[in-house]
Amino acid sequence: MSVLDKRSADQRHPRPEQGPGAPPGTEAADSTAGAAKSAPDGSRSRRRGLPLALNAVSVALGIAIWWTLASAGFKLPTPPEVVDRASTLIGDGTLADDALASLTRVLIGFALGTAVAVPVGFLMGWYGILRGLIEPWIQFFRTIPPLAIIPLAVVAMGIDETPKIFVIFLAAFLACVISTFQGVVNVDRTLINAARVLGAGDATIFARVVVPASTPFILVGMRVGLGSAWATLVAAELIAAQEGLGYRMQNAQLYYDLPTIFVGLISIGILGLLMDRVLLLAERRLTRWQERR
Repeated sequence: MSVLDKRSADQRHPRPEQGPGAPPGTEAADSTAGAAKSAPDGSRSRRRGLPLALNAVSVALGIAIWWTLASAGFKLPTPPEVVDRASTLIGDGTLADDALASLTRVLIGFALGTAVAVPVGFLMGWYGILRGLIEPWIQFFRTIPPLAIIPLAVVAMGIDETPKIFVIFLAAFLACVISTFQGVVNVDRTLINAARVLGAGDATIFARVVVPASTPFILVGMRVGLGSAWATLVAAELIAAQEGLGYRMQNAQLYYDLPTIFVGLISIGILGLLMDRVLLLAERRLTRWQERR
């Protein structure tokens, strides 16, 4: 064995010698390695704690600005007034019933919209013939706000839960299908060609290449669709609803009940934020291979 080979072997497999006969600097090297190992853990915890601290500062600053504007004479309820009204609505169960009704409508409409949008987007992106047949209709309905469909939905479906869920479904579907389609179209052709060279068939390429590469686009589309679903909720609950956050806000408008309106707005914002965080967590777990900043 040559000298260079011996040195490289010693570097790959250092001797566990310690004590009086150990080479100088061994203890320092060990302590440096330990410090290097603990450093990423500390920096990782700091990176996690910083966004939470910034979020807390942002919320406090927003409440302070709101309180200042209300105290300056703007027609806004103060935070204590909103908290008092929320306590009343929570105490008599009204807020819980309204939140459950709205959340149920959004979840059903969003789930149906996503379940239909993902396969339609894949078909549009994978097959050129289907793209030519479906894409004009998708683009056509994208230019029509889902709220404009409400009169047609009422006439065609009645005034029960069906038209409310339908307009929410439409809003989520149109947002998610385009994102899924773009995800399939933007798959790197090099990956597909490499898979074909290795002998993979269309089904394998679709399952092992196209679907993973399109997953980030699908999840982004789901997040956008979720926002569209909540944005459509208030108008959807105008269709002869008897409960729901949108219905409660519309009813409070008739009596200029600003605290109740703010309670509804904050409740929708909190529920939407929590659902978005769940999708964001799923995105991080399903796309661990993707580089992040």
